[in-house]
Amino acid sequence: MKKTIDQNRRKLLIAAGLSVPAMALPFGAMAGNSSAPVATTAQGKLRGRAEQGILTFKGVPYGGSVSGPDNRFKAPTPPPAWSGVRDATRFGAPALQKSQPFGMDQPDMDEDCLFLNVWTPALDGKKRPVMVYQHGGGFVIGSGAAPWQDGAALAREHDVVVVQSNHRLGLMGYLYLGELLGEEYEGNQGLQDLVAALKWVNQNIAQFGGDPDNVMIFGESGGGGKTSALYAMPSAQPYFAKASIESPIGPGHQTRQQATEMTREVMRRVNVTDPRELLTLPAEVLVKAQVGTIPFQPGNHGPADASKTGETELMFWPLVDGKVLPEEPFSPDAPQVSAGKPLMVGTCKDESVFFYQGDKSVFNLSEEGLHQRLKPTLGSRTTAWVNTFKQSRPQASPSEIFIAITTAKPWRAHHNRIAEGKARQGEASVFSYILDYDSPEVVRGTDFPQGSPHASDIAMKFNTAAQFGPKAEARLQTAANMSTMWANFARHSQPSAPGQPAWQTFTLANRETMIIDAECRMQNDPESLERQFWSKEPHADTEEPIS
Repeated sequence: MKKTIDQNRRKLLIAAGLSVPAMALPFGAMAGNSSAPVATTAQGKLRGRAEQGILTFKGVPYGGSVSGPDNRFKAPTPPPAWSGVRDATRFGAPALQKSQPFGMDQPDMDEDCLFLNVWTPALDGKKRPVMVYQHGGGFVIGSGAAPWQDGAALAREHDVVVVQSNHRLGLMGYLYLGELLGEEYEGNQGLQDLVAALKWVNQNIAQFGGDPDNVMIFGESGGGGKTSALYAMPSAQPYFAKASIESPIGPGHQTRQQATEMTREVMRRVNVTDPRELLTLPAEVLVKAQVGTIPFQPGNHGPADASKTGETELMFWPLVDGKVLPEEPFSPDAPQVSAGKPLMVGTCKDESVFFYQGDKSVFNLSEEGLHQRLKPTLGSRTTAWVNTFKQSRPQASPSEIFIAITTAKPWRAHHNRIAEGKARQGEASVFSYILDYDSPEVVRGTDFPQGSPHASDIAMKFNTAAQFGPKAEARLQTAANMSTMWANFARHSQPSAPGQPAWQTFTLANRETMIIDAECRMQNDPESLERQFWSKEPHADTEEPIS
């Protein structure tokens, strides 16, 4: 199968979604705390926690078991009911992934991971906008409990309800058995988990002071890919009204045949010939096969021979199956099933800085080094790319040109493809943005300014910037602007912030784009010369590696 991102970039990409969940306490653990809030759901009562003016309910089950021979690799089952009051003061288990999510006070990873978290100002029946976030981390790691995406500030400052979920990832979420075991294994089970979470929100969020008819879905990086997929899924359509796709990757164009080839590779790695054995193997064995670290042990489940120890990591993505995910979103047209739903889409100004932080040589390139780094991917078109970006940025150093090109391909190109497709459809507004906070912080071990790299938008839109990162006044104001814009889009389907320019709808004629900073500005067709160049380049928006 065609690789989409090289190993080093993958490791950095998925790090953008690392999270810090915590273990759910047993029922009744807070039974004596009469001041703790209690919410009633269709499944039973939940006891949460009141903290700094916000009520939180964590580790709430939104689906049933997805483990064992009866449930593994299938669509999620409905959430279980319970009697009494269930404790909901600690995060639920994160999905199985290649390593335990870092952080304090977290549960062990678990195959049964269908839990969500709710932040709300009050349980008062008020119809607040609901913001449902899909976490980053590609489609392979992360959780809905990362501290920099804590929903408390959004809920408290903007009177909204915030929801985040854990859902199956990697092999457990995207291994496809439909061609080998039949239609009940229809695939894309990780995406189906996200739909199950939206169904839970639709059924229960009114009890948490939210409006089930005004739900915004949003996500960054892999979460942007998940949001793109939801935007194209018929099963998700009844459960959200608008979306924001942020620094998106994928979800790609994998076919049933390619997904089946990946399944056969997994079978080879764990040394089985009957695909039904994948239903009963220990889940940890399957995850080790995915990440390429499963040791060879004769007579045990492992790779076919010792020479296969240390296999490369398998990257799992959604597949275009014609049913759960009928089409590749925005390739090139916007999904018709969401034609009437407003959309935001954008990127960070310096996305690729994030992906090269482990390679200091990128930030001190010579002219010759610039061409050498680009040529394996751009080939004979390298000089044309470099000359175009030099014309657009005459004062830029070779390293700055490298970052600009590797941000344009694929991030800015993918951003523009989504905006263009939605504008061309012409049935609902689309709003384009670039986060352009010019951070003076430098890449560690260099004197190269970070600017606005990939994932820097997370603390901005959740307004957790004061807790994570420098407290520069301009950075905090940028976070205030961005979080307010997102909350107002959730409320009115029109992003806005006090004292900032009116955010105009993106059109094909003018390409209106909000440049988000401490002092925001509207700009028509930003980076115009570059866009006109790469829009004619084949595959500019694919995630091919530039090593």
